[in-house]
Amino acid sequence: MLADAQAVEEVLNRVEPSLSSGQLVLDMGTSDPAKSRTYARRLGARGIGWVDAPVSGGPDGAEKGSLAIMVGGTEENFARARPVLEPLGTPLRVGDAGAGHTAKLINQLIVGLTIEAVAEALTLAEKSGLDPRLVQGALRGGYADSKILQVHGSRMISRKYAPGGRAKTQLKDMKMALSLAMSVSSRTPNLRTVADMYQKLVDQGDGDLDHSALHKLLWS
Repeated sequence: MLADAQAVEEVLNRVEPSLSSGQLVLDMGTSDPAKSRTYARRLGARGIGWVDAPVSGGPDGAEKGSLAIMVGGTEENFARARPVLEPLGTPLRVGDAGAGHTAKLINQLIVGLTIEAVAEALTLAEKSGLDPRLVQGALRGGYADSKILQVHGSRMISRKYAPGGRAKTQLKDMKMALSLAMSVSSRTPNLRTVADMYQKLVDQGDGDLDHSALHKLLWS
């Protein structure tokens, strides 16, 4: 479970000569789907399996074994990886190699845009003279409620941005999502706007803060 596609490539280049037919490579980080498909073809030619299985749910989900796990790979390789994945959460195969990483980028699009929406909403509440924590509680259970409103919203309200997920990692994922959208001619105007906000957050030196620190920009 590595940080990005570059790290995966560096590690794979080192271990690939030692891999043999029948072994399975499992990439659980958030990486480039196109590169995953390339690795799967290259390894498959030698009888080595490939599964991309990125996760969502954060440190809390990892501790509880309740992660959402998006899996790309053949049905056979998914079956082989399942015993490793199931203790961590709920694995679901969404397609062949690269599909898991594609699904994770879609996940990150939703996460990034929802964090921005929550930051915008809580800032508006506070600047309108309301207690944002009371607003957060009042919305619980309604259509506007979400894990991001409750978990990340609390970080915004308290101004405590110790990372779960770092802002620079969110930016990296959103850039990959933008590249994916361009490659399939899918319009994502809000994704581009929020990615620019994360870029500004990183540029001002806050890349190692939690991605909920996007809230800081709305008070600057």
